[in-house]
Amino acid sequence: MSTYKNFSQLLLKKHVEHLNSFPSKKAVHHFIDELLALLFPHFSEQAQYLSVDEIKGKMSVLRRELTNILHSLEGRMHNSAGGVTEIFFEQLPHVYELLWSDAQAIYEGDPAAETLDEVISAYPGFYAIYAYRIAHIFYEAGVPVFPRLITEYAHYKSGVDIHPGARIGHSFFIDHATGIVIGETTEIGNNVKIYQGVTIGALSVSKALAQKKRHPTIEDNVIIYSSATILGGETVIGHDSIIGGNVWLTKSVPPFSIVYNTSEIRVRSKLEKEQALMFHI
Repeated sequence: MSTYKNFSQLLLKKHVEHLNSFPSKKAVHHFIDELLALLFPHFSEQAQYLSVDEIKGKMSVLRRELTNILHSLEGRMHNSAGGVTEIFFEQLPHVYELLWSDAQAIYEGDPAAETLDEVISAYPGFYAIYAYRIAHIFYEAGVPVFPRLITEYAHYKSGVDIHPGARIGHSFFIDHATGIVIGETTEIGNNVKIYQGVTIGALSVSKALAQKKRHPTIEDNVIIYSSATILGGETVIGHDSIIGGNVWLTKSVPPFSIVYNTSEIRVRSKLEKEQALMFHI
């Protein structure tokens, strides 16, 4: 009985320590989804906004929600919760433009995409990019925890794991989405296309390297096909390169490179199979 009582006391202590020191995941998820519905009516569950005043009203509600979320982190931020909220909404128009460039890149790069509306509303890659670009603002503003809660929510919903610290240029294309991993110190240029299963990661997970550049640099106009793995902070993929499927890279390649993985495939005829079975017998 005493063990149970001690355990209950331990749990109470942890709950008290956690109270007002960590954002509510439910509140974070609600904010991200409501912001998305404001930016893109494709996700709105109610009638669309029909006046500037309605838009401003919703924006005010989101400002309050964000400030409330950030209050629990004020002791660990350089700015106040209100100050970070202002920084975020000042940068939101620029991020909105970037997201449209991302949607356009996906639409133009995928023959199966029929409209921009389809890309925005149905492509998990677009959702992952949206969450990353929102989270990156908070990461740059020095907000702890909150950016990761945003990108991990997107990871759960889309299968794409983009660290909020990564730097990604405009017109970013993610196709099929599932299994993509992009590390914290990754730098990705403009007009880059990435397919499912790609890992842009670190060669070492040593904690001592936490402040070092551990992940690759991908320059402009690069295409990385499915299940390629690119590792290392000194690895640079030169602009206008193509990295083939299943490639494993830990060294830099110059611009305009084509890197591919060769494998031996043998197709055996029915006659050869029958002869092999007869020989075996």
